[in-house]
Amino acid sequence: MVNFLTRAFISLTTNLKPIAVGTKYFPTTSLETEYVELFNYTQTILFELKKAEITSDTILENLIRDVGAENIPKDYNFFEIAPAENKIEEYALVSNIIMGSDRYFYIEIPEPSNLINIFVKIIENEKGEVVEKTATELIAKMLSKNDAIRVAIELIGIGLSEDVQVISAVGMTGAASIERAIHYTQSVGSFPGVAFTKLGGEYALVFDSPFLLQESHPVDLENYLFIDLIDSTKFIDKHGRNHLVELMTGIKNFIESECDGELEGYREGGDDFIARFPSKDLAIRAGLDAAWFALDNGAKIRAGIGRSRREAGERAQLVDDLKSTAPLSLVIFELANGLYAYNIPSEFSRTLINLIENEKAKLIGVFAFVFIFVYLMSILGLGMYSFVGVIIALVYAFIA
Repeated sequence: MVNFLTRAFISLTTNLKPIAVGTKYFPTTSLETEYVELFNYTQTILFELKKAEITSDTILENLIRDVGAENIPKDYNFFEIAPAENKIEEYALVSNIIMGSDRYFYIEIPEPSNLINIFVKIIENEKGEVVEKTATELIAKMLSKNDAIRVAIELIGIGLSEDVQVISAVGMTGAASIERAIHYTQSVGSFPGVAFTKLGGEYALVFDSPFLLQESHPVDLENYLFIDLIDSTKFIDKHGRNHLVELMTGIKNFIESECDGELEGYREGGDDFIARFPSKDLAIRAGLDAAWFALDNGAKIRAGIGRSRREAGERAQLVDDLKSTAPLSLVIFELANGLYAYNIPSEFSRTLINLIENEKAKLIGVFAFVFIFVYLMSILGLGMYSFVGVIIALVYAFIA
């Protein structure tokens, strides 16, 4: 959440709605700590450009799109076990960006069967990793939540064809997937199905009649990142073209080595490029790292993430249409059916936000000083010099 004063300042200077400044995510590894510190040190702002309407219907629509209609049988029941709140939780988004898209899923059958060994082979063929296995249960790790749901449906179909009820659940960890399976049977019953979370809610696909998919294939969802340096001519005039080349090369190398990105159409000395990623979380992470790196080198970028090159480019160009007081360094992406953006504020904005968030006593003192100074100048008939008090207060605030 953003306090009233911070929200008012950010809204006034950007004409956008801030959802969060920094992150409330609690890190547990060195990588997570590094990213959380970057979010909070740079006071990265999450903006809502177009509000997502999160309902059971939109959750199901997105699920069918992401898993693939061809990978879901026609006959199923969609259950809402726990509804999602109609808002975006920034720490959940940060968690997905840092931890990645891989997910665990749990499979349970009522009694020992050779089906478990068949399931293991199918999971391994689907590029999954079996973590634990018993005669009636197994835990596996898949490349993404969508892959885990898709493979779980495939295994449930095989089970139904053998008159074996298969219960499955997807979670961030193996333990979370087991817990979700327990919650599923308590809420829905011991029916064949797969439980999962989406945007903070808990849902399940339940199947009560045999089905056999022709062949289950992962959906090939493209994820493109378009990056463009804002006002590159001014940057070159100030720092030189060599510094521009170093900046863009640094971003390029990070994207290729750390985010599994593939650059398309990059020209050395240019100020923009497009990169393709295997998942959206990697694309957002690359955009954020590029924006942080650019800011550290005195530059701003506009970045857009989309399912096509054109969509990514159009989202990056949205920066030009915003009525902010200064160009914003933004990473724009779709979430559910809404449009959101991360902004890395300038040093001046960060200083003011820090004053509002962490130095309230100093800020109140500054306003009190300005008020008293202006009042005294008015009494003495020197109102025209009131601006001096404002200048003194600002200099004191920044030096202090």
